[in-house]
Amino acid sequence: MTLSGRKITILGAGIAGLCAATAMARRGADVTVLEKSEAIREVGAGLQISPNGVAVLRALGLERGLGESAVRADAVVLRDHREGREVMRLDLTRNAYPYYLVHRADLIALLAEAARAAGVSIRLLHEITRLELDPGGARLTTAQGAKLQADLLVGADGLHSVVRSALNSHARPFFTGQVAWRAVVRADGPVPPFAINHIGPNRHLVHYPLRGGQSVNIVAVEERSAWTEEGWNHPDDPANLRAAFAEFPPELRALLDRVEEVYLWGLFRHRVAETWYKGPAAIMGDAAHPTLPFLAQGANMALEDAWVLTEALARYDTMEMALAAYQAARRPRTERVVEAASRNAWAYHISAPPIRGAAHGALRLANKLAPGFLADRFDWLYQHDVTARSD
Repeated sequence: MTLSGRKITILGAGIAGLCAATAMARRGADVTVLEKSEAIREVGAGLQISPNGVAVLRALGLERGLGESAVRADAVVLRDHREGREVMRLDLTRNAYPYYLVHRADLIALLAEAARAAGVSIRLLHEITRLELDPGGARLTTAQGAKLQADLLVGADGLHSVVRSALNSHARPFFTGQVAWRAVVRADGPVPPFAINHIGPNRHLVHYPLRGGQSVNIVAVEERSAWTEEGWNHPDDPANLRAAFAEFPPELRALLDRVEEVYLWGLFRHRVAETWYKGPAAIMGDAAHPTLPFLAQGANMALEDAWVLTEALARYDTMEMALAAYQAARRPRTERVVEAASRNAWAYHISAPPIRGAAHGALRLANKLAPGFLADRFDWLYQHDVTARSD
């Protein structure tokens, strides 16, 4: 099925939506992105773009642009929370893994520029209040009363997706017992090109450089018994963050002392959507598979979704065949990623000293005796290249 002349509407100008819009428009589709916000902007936070995500950006000709604003990481390091002793090091240079640390706003700007260059129309302040699906296409109504039609509607509209709700029965997410803080601070001297994860009982903290090492991204997670809201934009007092990690090493506490603005959110577990498409509508990214941040794969799965959906639409004779192939390819992989991220949460937060000591000792021994073994454990994730089509 050719995309030439196809009218495709994408809800959401985030990573998934803008990447899909660019790929589809380059295939000849008439693509419109509807964004409910008044501007394309992203919260001040960092992202880890691993090799599987980089593969998509490379195929779109955007890796160079990514490298101009991002830091290419040499390693992912796990350290014990008290002494800062190294527990594990994933050497990203060993297999020449292209792994980037990027500010979310920089990636969004790169994707938005590429989408516009491909002829995509991006319309702001378009909140969808009504959605009707039939074999002839999708009909949408905006909050302002405007009526829109599309041959295909793609929901890249996040956790509270309008399109997901139309395709699936409501499934209430559950609170994981964890909350996360996020902050970005200016760097105080040279910052090594590592993503460093300090792991301790019932909490962990990750930090890494952004924007050529000019700033440092911080994500800190703590277990607690109650939380009421889900979302990224709940301001918190930096003193609460510092108190939660008061027993961590002095250099880490010094980093937290520089935090002036911090946001807190509750981490909720969502099921991977049972149905990813119906008639002329499909979902992708967080709308299909919200992922906990313990494997750094949310943005990467969104990039993979965008490529696979575009290729399926271009390859198959009918929309039904294309969307069925897209779901068949993506659902098992994203389920595996979601489960792996959930398991990491437990491993990071082991509280019983004997179990934590044994686990850390085993990782140190494996790292010393067979450093390639740990890297190989991630091959299923990082070496999965959705752009390497096999017939």
